[in-house]
Amino acid sequence: MELKESINEMRVPNKAFGHNGLSVLTPTSESELSTVLRSAQEEGKKISVMGRGTKQGYGGGMVEYDYLLSLAKNKGIVEHTVGDMTVTVKSGTTIAELQNYLKEHKQMAAIDPAWPDDSTIGGVIAANESGPKRLMYGSARDLVIGLRIVYPDGSVIRTGGKVVKNVAGYDMNKLFIGSMGTLGVISEITLKLRPLPKYESLVILSATENQLENLRAFAVQLQDSMLEPASLELLNPTLSYKFLNKYTYSLLISFEDVENSVKYQENWVEEHKPAGAETTLLSLEEAKDFWAQFASNAPNSLQEMRDDAEVEGVLKLGSKNLDVFGIIEESQRIQAKYDMKVEAHGGAGHGVSHIILKGSETSMKQAIAHIRNFAEQKNGHAVIKHLPFNLRSELNVWGDPPSYFFLFKGIKAKVDPHNTLNYKRFVGGI
Repeated sequence: MELKESINEMRVPNKAFGHNGLSVLTPTSESELSTVLRSAQEEGKKISVMGRGTKQGYGGGMVEYDYLLSLAKNKGIVEHTVGDMTVTVKSGTTIAELQNYLKEHKQMAAIDPAWPDDSTIGGVIAANESGPKRLMYGSARDLVIGLRIVYPDGSVIRTGGKVVKNVAGYDMNKLFIGSMGTLGVISEITLKLRPLPKYESLVILSATENQLENLRAFAVQLQDSMLEPASLELLNPTLSYKFLNKYTYSLLISFEDVENSVKYQENWVEEHKPAGAETTLLSLEEAKDFWAQFASNAPNSLQEMRDDAEVEGVLKLGSKNLDVFGIIEESQRIQAKYDMKVEAHGGAGHGVSHIILKGSETSMKQAIAHIRNFAEQKNGHAVIKHLPFNLRSELNVWGDPPSYFFLFKGIKAKVDPHNTLNYKRFVGGI
């Protein structure tokens, strides 16, 4: 099946982020991929795996490997069963290409990661990415029903199946989703789909710092109600000003359903909103345009780095749902304390926050330590999602290994005993 091209040919990631290769390999099929991996393992070579390169600044790793393996040309729809609402797609297909294809059938892959024009479905699955609508859609891990994986020795395995109701045996998909390409290279993914929403809107509640606790109480009330928002994303004032021209805390409440249901939920928000909060309503194309701009806000490793004293970094935090309010509020204090620009947003319904930092190298290191300590005090965690390699090499990218880290090491040793794939890129340097 053919895909409509939505982006240009593969762009080369910035070498400042590491994970480079002495040679670039671009297999176009699973058989070519299998041959490449088998030969590399036999030769004792190390491989850095990427889709199109947006996540080269994510994870530990090394500056340079023997090979840089790009899956950007391993792309296309393998099988689409419209009635069963499933699709099998090659891993190098971008999110935008996949969504544009499915849109013609009034379906979608229920995922909204950053940079959909450049992020590949394989990279998103390998990193277990998600966006603000994780509240309704879940993460990448929740969409996958089957994978085809090429092991470092070139052998191919299939996990899961091609139907949604597949409950036989262990769910091996979970082993590879979020493993950052350290166990095998994803060649194909089978996803469950959703129908395109008939109507959507975005209700934005803006509140001052003094009203933040009232906004938090409202978020609790909304989640205790019968409403089903797609997002409940809190923005700090710096990010709110960038997108809304309002230096306030902003709660992005997205609804996707039939029009009558969306309108009912919009009215509920208006009737129950905190006193003093301002409401902005974006419907249909306005809402889609907002989310498209929002998805392209964070820096990635395909962008040019300016030759100045400032660097950009992104942290991903996991916490209890409502601790997001404290994290986003703390991000604003960090901006003043370390004299840097801090854009932050977090999901009050799923507990995942992203903090975008821009400042000097010294400020960056201090701010990262501050944020990580703050998250850990709340029994959360923080990982560095984007940062130049020279700084990542000085910092603990993943934080302290978990108590079950010995399981990770055992699995890696069994599947990739020669450390062929993405060596040192994942937790604990595996």
